[in-house]
Amino acid sequence: MMTSILAICLWVLLAFVMQLIPSNDHHWRRAYVLIGLGIPLLIWVTWQSGPWIGALGLLIGGMVLRWPLIFLYRWVRRKLGG
Repeated sequence: MMTSILAICLWVLLAFVMQLIPSNDHHWRRAYVLIGLGIPLLIWVTWQSGPWIGALGLLIGGMVLRWPLIFLYRWVRRKLGG
């Protein structure tokens, strides 16, 4: 149980370190890498620790990657005609 939670903590630490390094594309490539790493980690922590800890991990991931979620929300709203 603790290894999956430790992996999520390391993922958050990696996200904050990646944020400190300057980028030409406003950190979008790094966001894609974090999403690619975060989805398997989220599945792992949910499988190992249960749905409540998985929901907490999803909330933490959403707080770290808030701009991709905002743009996804805007895109879906635009496609649905809202």
